[in-house]
Amino acid sequence: MATQKCPKCQSVTAVRNGIIAGRQRFKCKACSYNFTVDKVGKGISTYYVIKALQLYIEGVSLREIERLLGVSHVSVMNWVKKYQIKVPENLAYHPTYKVFNHSELTEFMSKPENVAGAGMIITELGDKFMLIRWERFRA
Repeated sequence: MATQKCPKCQSVTAVRNGIIAGRQRFKCKACSYNFTVDKVGKGISTYYVIKALQLYIEGVSLREIERLLGVSHVSVMNWVKKYQIKVPENLAYHPTYKVFNHSELTEFMSKPENVAGAGMIITELGDKFMLIRWERFRA
């Protein structure tokens, strides 16, 4: 049998130590850490991480990002902490957003009244597009 590497101390002195939930359990002789193998987490594509962080920076709430991307708001919060993302300091900044397909987006952008006097960002969401819009402030 191949030796298992301890995930805590990286030692190769682990020995078998029972079975838990159908998976082999190991105990590291060096640090006494118990662990199992074949624990494969549900990986989230970096596409969703980047989109979630973009939306967070634009002022979209964590729960709204969860609804839009289908990713847990807790995961988004953890990514914000991990990558040390700071929210914009202007607290009066409340953008609105709309999700369009391609033809709806081109129709919306073709009307001058929709684009005049506002800041906008358009980002891809799978096969749709999200338009984030905010009114420009006059000093």
